[in-house]
Amino acid sequence: MTVLAIRNLVLRVGGRVLLDGADMTLDTGRRLGLVGRNGAGKSTLLKAITGDLQPDGGEIRLAARARLGQVAQEAPGGEGSLLDAVLAADTERAALLAELEAEPEAHRAAEIHERLIAIRADAAPARAAAILAGLGFDEAAQARPLASFSGGWRMRVALARALFLEPDLLLLDEPTNHLDLEATMWLEGWLARFPGAAIVVSHDRNLLDRCVDIIAHLDRGKITTYQGNFEDFVRQKTERAAQQSAEAAKIARARAHMQAFVDRFRYKASKARQAQSRLKALAKLPPLDAVIEDTPTRFAFPEPEQLSPPVVAIERAEVGYGGPPVLRGLNLRLDQDDRIALLGANGNGKSTLAKLLAGRLAPTRGEIRRAPRLKVGFFAQHQAEELDPEGTPLTHMQAALPKATETVCRAQLARFGLAGEKAETRISQCSGGEKARLLLALCTRDAPNLLILDEPTNHLDIDAREALVKALAEFEGAVLLITHDPHLVELVADRLWLVADGMVTPFEGDLAEYRTLLAERARATARAEAVPGTGRAAERRERAENRAQLAPLRQRLREIEKLMERLGLEAKLIEKRLADPETYAKRKAEDIAWATTRRAAIAREIAALEEEWFALSEQLDAA
Repeated sequence: MTVLAIRNLVLRVGGRVLLDGADMTLDTGRRLGLVGRNGAGKSTLLKAITGDLQPDGGEIRLAARARLGQVAQEAPGGEGSLLDAVLAADTERAALLAELEAEPEAHRAAEIHERLIAIRADAAPARAAAILAGLGFDEAAQARPLASFSGGWRMRVALARALFLEPDLLLLDEPTNHLDLEATMWLEGWLARFPGAAIVVSHDRNLLDRCVDIIAHLDRGKITTYQGNFEDFVRQKTERAAQQSAEAAKIARARAHMQAFVDRFRYKASKARQAQSRLKALAKLPPLDAVIEDTPTRFAFPEPEQLSPPVVAIERAEVGYGGPPVLRGLNLRLDQDDRIALLGANGNGKSTLAKLLAGRLAPTRGEIRRAPRLKVGFFAQHQAEELDPEGTPLTHMQAALPKATETVCRAQLARFGLAGEKAETRISQCSGGEKARLLLALCTRDAPNLLILDEPTNHLDIDAREALVKALAEFEGAVLLITHDPHLVELVADRLWLVADGMVTPFEGDLAEYRTLLAERARATARAEAVPGTGRAAERRERAENRAQLAPLRQRLREIEKLMERLGLEAKLIEKRLADPETYAKRKAEDIAWATTRRAAIAREIAALEEEWFALSEQLDAA
């Protein structure tokens, strides 16, 4: 059944034509990804579908009695619990229950009960709780009042309300912006099982690959649909562009050949008729500007100085904000060739670890060592709020580089697509994507050896995200990445650290294995809640709990072995340098002194690690 039909649609905003004669249909059970460059009209089209914006022409038709679901633009508030807020989204259920509490007449009460059964009202609390759990709210959090949560967390509740309704047509505009990686993965699974029709506007390529089966591309006022996911769309569009380019080249050759004939013979009496015929044929050829190459998006990070490893080393550290430590028992090491992504739910301490590594938080216990001359670039979402709305990208860069010339400042901005007039646009007039580019330009202005990126892609379109991936692949410094974008993690990170239960441990596996682990945990939790375990089930759970208790020991042993291997390699490198006579001729005295000190420190570290390894091995054997 067709749930949405768009015919000859015209949409204008501020005198600018966004859609001109656009057509699109969507059937029940299909999930459509709406893509296009920023400003193409994606969000405007959603507003037209919901009725919040009147079209300038054409029609938008929804199926009779079709229920429409969308995420509210404003975060919900109030003193009610999260669970109550989600349940209240089903206004029919809420109204029926309220009417039933008023003790209506018997026949009306019977009608209400019948309708409540039809809409599965008794299962609603469990369904709402499952959605909230998937979006990162445990049982205790679900009982807390909405007002006690930040705006980002309350926007997750707004998303939960839309999903809970199970509408005939679900509209989602950048649904992953306020989610962490774990909640994003859960949402992917939920959308894949959703029985209704859905339109998803997203710059998250992984979401568009895993959850949609149609891509609608908004481009130059038209909507072109492609069957399949985003990967299929890229392949089909590339093939179509190649065909069009070949056809354009063929037309250009034909045009040039005809024009040459006309120019040569149009005034010759014997050839005049043929020349006129060629002129008519020339007029019928399609215009060459039918194929327009989009300007490619490119990012480029400055090349950093190469430092001796490690660039950062943390030993037995704790970090927090004055109360109990957020993270404890930190034993971590970063080298300049590391590409590390942090796993773990929001609130577990990923941003706290990023601040510690960036030098914006000091450890409350333990030690952190940084390589001499280490430069750190730190990108965080909230920094966009600190930009001067009356300033421009150029004035911000000049303030950050007071000794640099205007040419140097413009060159740094141009690395991230802010060249020419864009460098002089007021911040208040810049898009979210342009502000993100400015922040990237600012945090890399000093050619950092370590780049810490906390949700860098939230306002970048798909092309800009791909440009960021390519730039990070070419970057010769260390990268620490916090993101909800699985596509970015898979293409950039070669190591994963799991931040959970107040600790940071290496995750021995890839993102697919982490996805499987989360799914297994969710199923185990659901089974445990459904059937209180006894007998063999309880024994299996006890064994699983024992394995879980021993898992940190095994992880720490593996971590120690890797650390000892790295330290051994570093010690060999230092020994080689100190044994080379040219070292004393070329290097400064302080560099040689640092190398000697570092060699002694490595020996102490290896001795301490060996002692810890033997102690943990004994514990594991005893268990």
